[in-house]
Amino acid sequence: MNISTKLSDKKRGDSNILEVSLKRNSSIESIHRVHAVISDNKGRVLMTAGNPDFQTFIRSSLKPFQALPFISSGTAQKISCGDKGLAICCASHAGTKSHAREVFKLLWNAKVDVSNLQCPIPIKASSPLEHNCSGKHAAFLATCKKMGWELSSYLQGKHPLQKEIFRRVAELLGLPTEELLAARDDCGAPTLLLQLSQMALLYAHLGGSKHAELEQISRAMLAHPEMIAGNGLFDTELIKLAHGQLLSKGGAEGIQCISLLGQGIGMAIKVEDGSRRAKHAVALHLLRQLEWITPGGLEELEEKFLLVGPGVQLEVKGSLELQGT
Repeated sequence: MNISTKLSDKKRGDSNILEVSLKRNSSIESIHRVHAVISDNKGRVLMTAGNPDFQTFIRSSLKPFQALPFISSGTAQKISCGDKGLAICCASHAGTKSHAREVFKLLWNAKVDVSNLQCPIPIKASSPLEHNCSGKHAAFLATCKKMGWELSSYLQGKHPLQKEIFRRVAELLGLPTEELLAARDDCGAPTLLLQLSQMALLYAHLGGSKHAELEQISRAMLAHPEMIAGNGLFDTELIKLAHGQLLSKGGAEGIQCISLLGQGIGMAIKVEDGSRRAKHAVALHLLRQLEWITPGGLEELEEKFLLVGPGVQLEVKGSLELQGT
């Protein structure tokens, strides 16, 4: 089912959809519609706002799971990647010198030339190392080098690396691999079309401490939040201010996923019109409802991400409801 069909779908839970308003002084200027779901690592949908079956692409929120073969193949250990290097593999980073340096280090240790990176060179940048997905691509290439797989076709869906990623994700979701539908992301790598409840399940696994490789990934993200996005950016600031309680990883077109660490619970958010500001506003609104973060930390985040400008702010209406109520 395509996205346009899902936008008009009024399935279960759609009646309590969240709304984010952009207010200029006291007048509403724009409104965004948002779906959210919370699942546990057994696949049970616990709470919803809007439609938990809403289908959309997971985009860059897939990155922690795309790093699984990097670990399971022994590549991360072989090149002495470390937590900082593993964090950059899961990142949508800001392309700073420190980010690019960490990606270069990963490639250097894997004996892979930078010219093999197939992510684009950003506007006003000089190297693909500065692309926000370069860490993921570097992990892909390092894994292919270790396994003796072709480097030039590493982004193709039929490549052994991508097949292994699909297999691992399908395993976490309890699905046959052939049921996964992939499409090209903006960086050239495949991403997956999933239900929001499936995204929440993946993030429940990420924070659940039952999978050794995912536990290694979550520890790395927690230890180096500055690698995941960048100082002042949402994912980095939320991980820092949650003090070891949460992991956060966003994706393009209004996707935001969060893990409650040690509890096996995940949250997934989708803004219908793809707004970044709306997904951040909803994430903070729901974290307040759930009390997953201290009031002080939440207030600091709200000051950074809800106040758009002088006299302009974001306001969220609606709440999560227990499934079946």
